[in-house]
Amino acid sequence: MPLSSCSPVSFPLDQQIVLITGGARGVGERLTRAFLGQGARVVVNYLESREAANALATASQGKALAMQADVTDSRAVAALVAEAQAYFGAPITTVINNALPRFSFDGDARPQADSLGWESLQQQFEGVVRGALNTTQAVLPGMREQGFGRIVNIGTNLFQNPVVPYHDYTAAKAALLSLTRTLSQDLGPDNITVNMISGGLLRTTDASSATPEEVFELIAANTPLRRVTTPEEFADAALFFASHWARAVTGQNLVVDGGLVKN
Repeated sequence: MPLSSCSPVSFPLDQQIVLITGGARGVGERLTRAFLGQGARVVVNYLESREAANALATASQGKALAMQADVTDSRAVAALVAEAQAYFGAPITTVINNALPRFSFDGDARPQADSLGWESLQQQFEGVVRGALNTTQAVLPGMREQGFGRIVNIGTNLFQNPVVPYHDYTAAKAALLSLTRTLSQDLGPDNITVNMISGGLLRTTDASSATPEEVFELIAANTPLRRVTTPEEFADAALFFASHWARAVTGQNLVVDGGLVKN
């Protein structure tokens, strides 16, 4: 079969329907606000943050829909996608896999090498990898139907620079990078791109609220930009991957940490 020379389908941000998992608080809230700011319609997925999700939806004047679902439950995710498509009258165009299993970036409280249990690793793999797989599989029919899709997975720079060895969290994110690359190979012919954005410590989110001030200062001092990246700056990269400007970019991991880690 000859390769097509036709231009692939493209959706401007203000015509997109974006599913953001864990989209009600922390980095997820900034991602939600970033896409709403560009005119996109947003499905704000949450697990427990009902009040925050509903507040975002109310303030959006009909542009956002708050929906509860556990991303580790494939049936719940499929139901969410079907309901969102019915509500907005079109398939989801972009997924931001941001949901984070319960975790705190507290180096003093992390499991050490001799105390790390498989249950900690399994919890992170379930939430990070299984969650991303569930959302991807749920949106694939709609993306294929419209000939367009953008999947953006949220990673970390810790698997390149494990300055604090969060074994469970980092292992799950590294596996998600592998899935990002293999999915990009599989879904490219459908005009579906799959990329990852890897941040470092962000100032400040719910997960980084336990981080001591001296750690923020150390990171800033060793970063070329001499400051710690903000959640808003991190969210800008998601807009890029969802946009027309990234139409030929897939299977990539973009590190957004002010230059601390060179990818």
